[in-house]
Amino acid sequence: MNMDKHSSKASAAGLLIALGIIYGDIGTSPLYTMQAIIGTERISLDLIYGAVSCIFWTLSLQTTLKYVILILRADNNGEGGILALYTLIRKNAKWLIVPAIIGASTLLADGIITPPMSVSSAIEGLRIIYPEIETMPIVIGIITLLFIIQIFGTTLVGRAFGPVMTIWFLMLFVLGAAQVIQHPEILKALNPYYAYNLLVSQPNGFWLLGAVFLCTTGAEALYSDLGHCGKGNIRVSWIFVKSCLVINYFGQGAWLALHAGELLDGRKPFYEIMPGWWLIAGISIATMAAVIASQALISGSFTLISEAIRLNLWPKVRLIYPSDQKGQLYVPSLNWLLWAGCIGVVLYFEESTHMEAAYGLAITLTMIMTTVLFSFYLFVIKKNKIAAGVFLLVYLAIEISFLAANLLKFSHGGWVSLLLALVIAAVMGLWLKAHYIKLRLTEFVDLKRHISSLKELSNDISIPKYATHLIFMSNADQEDEIESKILYSIFQKRPKRADIYWFVHVETTNEPYTMDYHVNVMAEDDVIKITFRLGFRIEQRINLFLRKVVEDMVLNKEVDVTSRYESLNRQNVMGDFRFVVLERFLSVENDLSWFDEFVMKFYFSIKSITNSEAKWFGLDSSSVKTEKVPLVIRPNRNIRMHRVYDH
Repeated sequence: MNMDKHSSKASAAGLLIALGIIYGDIGTSPLYTMQAIIGTERISLDLIYGAVSCIFWTLSLQTTLKYVILILRADNNGEGGILALYTLIRKNAKWLIVPAIIGASTLLADGIITPPMSVSSAIEGLRIIYPEIETMPIVIGIITLLFIIQIFGTTLVGRAFGPVMTIWFLMLFVLGAAQVIQHPEILKALNPYYAYNLLVSQPNGFWLLGAVFLCTTGAEALYSDLGHCGKGNIRVSWIFVKSCLVINYFGQGAWLALHAGELLDGRKPFYEIMPGWWLIAGISIATMAAVIASQALISGSFTLISEAIRLNLWPKVRLIYPSDQKGQLYVPSLNWLLWAGCIGVVLYFEESTHMEAAYGLAITLTMIMTTVLFSFYLFVIKKNKIAAGVFLLVYLAIEISFLAANLLKFSHGGWVSLLLALVIAAVMGLWLKAHYIKLRLTEFVDLKRHISSLKELSNDISIPKYATHLIFMSNADQEDEIESKILYSIFQKRPKRADIYWFVHVETTNEPYTMDYHVNVMAEDDVIKITFRLGFRIEQRINLFLRKVVEDMVLNKEVDVTSRYESLNRQNVMGDFRFVVLERFLSVENDLSWFDEFVMKFYFSIKSITNSEAKWFGLDSSSVKTEKVPLVIRPNRNIRMHRVYDH
């Protein structure tokens, strides 16, 4: 993508990309929002004018002001999303991890309902033409196909997204405008009085906020996909998108106003404003838009999980990069978990109307957590206490109102997304806790004190040579430290003689695309420590990166990598490189608190079915030795034993 990610300027190509990538969810909300608001109520002018007014002001305050104008300012080197926001401020307070985990888990969980609901809402339009058609098998088929194509990457499909969504939004505008012309009085709903009247004066009016909220559920995607599109492209394209959405909602309102006193009785206002001759084309375009909405959600979930892994919030599952395009990512385990979740939602709810009753509950929690984190960002990074306070109070009031109204959805299926969010949040919390327990128990030693011993071992010809270049992956942040277990592996487990000992540490930075490294030559041609500083969105291909570092060092005459075997040295043959990766296991010799024991058993049981350390770091399996080392957690205690002698 030839676009400056930090630029606030818009470009024609960037606008098309933005239309295709980030507006799928919020762009398909007209399919179901008005139907959800009306429900089984008798259509009345107060209800219609109030509903349309609520939608307009929700899109203005929640989507436009909060996300497009304000939160897009909190970019992490051009990247957005709740975890990118968290990385900007995490050093300022440890408790910030709590809203980050809640926000990320609810975003993933509620997103599982998005593909089934969008696709179902689109396909159910076929019932206008074929009343007896079974839509569920079609929905399951489309969703399954969507998840299968993830394996091949979505570059080609992605190129078609922009033009399709442009057609979709133009269709929304034309259909809406045609109805507004017939009933221009609907434009009175621009007055916020009608929204106020609905929420305060109408019986049960406040609780309709749960359905109104459906119009803005995709707002979080505008921030999450900031890195793909750029600030300027999002802000400019949103003007077009919001205009089309608002006109369509007003058009649906105009049609409903003409049917005051009636019941919807299963009719979808979105399809009712469509002329009969356009229905097949309209349903086809709606289905493509729904698939695009689902694709955006899936891609966003992959990105979120890859960030969570590098922030120690998720197991190191396999990540695949299907193409060279930045942002193209495939996570097989998550792909099929999402697929299973989506199919489960279709089978459980069956109809989009039932899904509407459950959708939106968890995403309100995501938005509240984003509000908390952004307020902290304004307070700490921007040093603007007044703005932080005003933003927090205003948006907590709005979003807690949405949450309260959405709590009605709990018994109608909202519990499904909350249960999923709870499971995801528990995995994230336990994984992070296990990371801290491991850090607490890892003993680091001063490498300088052992250089002479390493040199002696390197020159001891009585020990068979293990490798010319021996590389250990280390977790030690300090440049002159390594784990005591590494020294144990070199000197005691099986003495490992090598010509040069390399120690490699990977540090994940708060920036997304950092690719820096630092070389510390602790003993020339004997002991070298390399620290890679990689962004939280960079694939850890240490095998490749290390080769590049060694090439640079050879060019600078900092190291001699030719083989030390005389016959090979004369032919200038490069010496062999061998990696040693230490994998911990929980020792039986432990005295843990019940909770820590549970955390570590959970950690190791999940770790046993996910990627090995070697695969995670992208090491060449043919030159990697994995050694198991016990993780011993116990207090110092004196063991008293008595020797018994024969008489």
